[in-house]
Amino acid sequence: MTSTRPLGNVLISGGSAGLGAAVAAAVREHGGRPIVLDLRVDPDAVDAYAVDVSDTRATEELVARIATEVGGLDAVVTAAGIDRPAPFGALPGAEWERIVAVNLLGTAAVVRGALPALEAAHGRVVTIASSLALRALGDATAYCASKFAVLGFSRSLAAESKGRLGVTTVIPAGMDTRFFDGRDEQYKPGPDAKLIDPAEVAAAIVFALERPRGVELRELVVCPEEEPSWP
Repeated sequence: MTSTRPLGNVLISGGSAGLGAAVAAAVREHGGRPIVLDLRVDPDAVDAYAVDVSDTRATEELVARIATEVGGLDAVVTAAGIDRPAPFGALPGAEWERIVAVNLLGTAAVVRGALPALEAAHGRVVTIASSLALRALGDATAYCASKFAVLGFSRSLAAESKGRLGVTTVIPAGMDTRFFDGRDEQYKPGPDAKLIDPAEVAAAIVFALERPRGVELRELVVCPEEEPSWP
């Protein structure tokens, strides 16, 4: 039977809440060391660093510094993400661009900063897309654009880096987190919405991280059985 790979040092963007926090807990439970990046972190927390991932140069520099400080990185999970649903013409350009900056450019910045350490460890990148990387909805142009792009970025990175590191894209449907807080009521999940437990998505991510070298899980869709986005 093939043995699993130790998790080691796992850098998690957006790791203070929602899916990112669930991933951090799962990594810790499975013997790994979660290292959290987020806009706001507990100042007393160990291995937690504050950064706005839309500040891409600062993010790259911080991630590279963390890799040196902790003795290398075995994986990154890019769970930082935001959204503000609204018609395209009603959403100010600066807000539209910030969604893309956090979700797409922040993903690329985290990976770019970690890349030398990941290649040295033959590590793994896990990017987080969305069911809205598979289908488009109205009033979600920025989010769909960013998540479609994360999927394309990840596929291209996998093709480019094969033999040097692993790349997995996780495609979750709506999760039972605070991601929907603060939205107008029309954009909040209804009482009959089928939301999945972020711990289930985190378990899938840990499963991907534990695969031995040479075994690739390129894309994982995690959704309710009634999910309309797949297939």
